Amino acid sequence: MPHINAAAALQVSVLLFALPAQYFISQWYRTDSAERIQATERLIIASWSISTRSYLSPDVWADRLKLWVSKARTCLYVELLILHFRNWYYGENKTKSGENEGKPHSYFSESTHVHSPKPEYIKFHVGQVIIHRRFGYSGVIVGWDVKANTPEEQLQPRYSPVKQDLKDTPHYQILINKANGSGKSTAYVPEEEITVIMGLEVVYHPDMETYFSGYDGSKYIMQPWLKKLYPHD
Repeated sequence: MPHINAAAALQVSVLLFALPAQYFISQWYRTDSAERIQATERLIIASWSISTRSYLSPDVWADRLKLWVSKARTCLYVELLILHFRNWYYGENKTKSGENEGKPHSYFSESTHVHSPKPEYIKFHVGQVIIHRRFGYSGVIVGWDVKANTPEEQLQPRYSPVKQDLKDTPHYQILINKANGSGKSTAYVPEEEITVIMGLEVVYHPDMETYFSGYDGSKYIMQPWLKKLYPHD
């Protein structure tokens, strides 16, 4: 809805005070009644004419409505651009820190290649809610690898010598439920350390809408860009 700016408000104020000002001026110069009536009529006619041109003209209101619609469309366009960029960034252009931006991030289930075909030994699916068996936090799966996909120097401290074979088992990228109060927001864990839980729909995490569009009663529904990466989940 068009609004009255400061200049228009000042104009209205001047018009409102013009009538009493005219009256007191006419009293000061001791004009007779007939002259005061004529002056007042002229002032009212002039004020009405200005108001009609400024606020009652269909053309003026049409111009202001066009301006408002134009601003609304601009805001919507900007919002769509932001949404498109966010989906593109998370779905197609994640990069490793310190490397060229054009090179896709290939670690922690975040590579942009299509995970197909899906091996039968991959038990869990993107969108399923899980709980960590040892640490007890819940979360949702946002990706998987057939084996640990991270630099060797990062894998060595993660697994004790007797558990080095876990590196060759399926691993899952998890968004950790913020309701758990955990300081971490994501985790990359082997399959044997997590269990799927049913009936828990609510997972609180700031990136949930980036990865999922809703919940179907058993798991979260992947956004289109994520579904392209995991077509069999």
